[in-house]
Amino acid sequence: MTYTSVFELFKIGIGPSSSHTVGPMLASLQMSTVAAGGVTVDLYGSLALTGVGHGTDRAIMLGLSGHHPETVPLDLVWRLPAAVSESGRLTTADGTEIAFDPETEIVRHREIDPIHPNLISFRTPTETRAFASIGGGFLAEVVDGALVPPKEASVDLPFPYRTAAELLSLAARNGMPMSEIARGNERALDPDGDLTGRISGIVAAMNDSIDRGLRATGELPGPLAIKRRARDLGLDLEEIGSSLHLPPTGPSDWAGVFATAVNEENAAGGRIVTAPTNGAAGIIPAVLRFAVEFCTPATAEPSEEFLLTAAAIGSLLKANAGISGAELGCQGEVGSASAMAAAGLAAVLGGSPAQVENAAEIALEHNLGLTCDPVGGLVQVPCIERNAIGAIKSIAAASLALRGTGEHFVSLDAAIETMRQTGLDMHHKYKETSLGGLAVNVPAC
Repeated sequence: MTYTSVFELFKIGIGPSSSHTVGPMLASLQMSTVAAGGVTVDLYGSLALTGVGHGTDRAIMLGLSGHHPETVPLDLVWRLPAAVSESGRLTTADGTEIAFDPETEIVRHREIDPIHPNLISFRTPTETRAFASIGGGFLAEVVDGALVPPKEASVDLPFPYRTAAELLSLAARNGMPMSEIARGNERALDPDGDLTGRISGIVAAMNDSIDRGLRATGELPGPLAIKRRARDLGLDLEEIGSSLHLPPTGPSDWAGVFATAVNEENAAGGRIVTAPTNGAAGIIPAVLRFAVEFCTPATAEPSEEFLLTAAAIGSLLKANAGISGAELGCQGEVGSASAMAAAGLAAVLGGSPAQVENAAEIALEHNLGLTCDPVGGLVQVPCIERNAIGAIKSIAAASLALRGTGEHFVSLDAAIETMRQTGLDMHHKYKETSLGGLAVNVPAC
């Protein structure tokens, strides 16, 4: 089954990384009830190489303590791990206090395992379990040396598809936009669920992260001493917009500011929406806010149509290539988010299914080959600016597609397959290991 629920692609969590923070936290939470006799955690590959800067250590301690990324109190995100590090003691989910010194009980193995570049293993007196954090907060368990993907719901979907071509065919055959195809699948997955209410909750969390980022000042955590810029950028845009002596700003400039705000919150370990990853969490919220505040939507429920359309496209990306920076480089994160955002915007502005598919293809095509090379192993440079540019690129892609007929030379399926192949060919030092690119050419401190 290709379709992935909108509530799986868009999950409320904490920063800074879906694969390095959210995934390990969820895996640790699964192990929290069997760790009463003590636990040692082994990190492999990208989790070992950039885990400290990506918050993996903190995520493990939070998860073993029984906390979930969606509900963990934000004041505990830094305080609890600091207390565990100082005391060498951790209280598991069932209330058992165990000895846990992260310096010795979290073991890093720098080699890239052929099973997956993001592996985490838990050793307890009674069992050993290993998981791959496959991007977007998704986990796959390792059993007998092979990945076992998450179990899919045994539901007969009304609108199954495996390719963009099949999705377009469904839309044409049923005379409905992609958002309605996604809506039908969502209702099959959860017949009694409050689809509109739950999507509203996701949108509210996205907007909260923008607003918090626009208010915050100071420096982001870590040795780079990166100053938060979203608030000042927003103030500058307001001043330029009110001046007759400077060129007027374009609304797309605000999308860049919105994306910056979200990713600064993400870098600080704040609460954001994985969309579809944390490293690219600013793009979809920014373009959605742009659509609602600066455009004239062609639908009464623009936020719902936007996210359902994005989920329809995101399902293709996840199933046929991936969304993990450790697997594909940043093309899998920012590229996927840009494609999903462009599709959502085109749909909200009245685009046909062919134009929506074209918008997604344009955005993805022009992110192909993008490397993941975070300086200092932190989700800050170049990640924050990369989201701002990705949001603006999404708007440009939707604009180009809406000015055309939907006919185009490169299909979305071809672009997705190219991203997959490029990820396979890309050297591991450019895939979230901080062993190449900007990460080695820019001093971390």
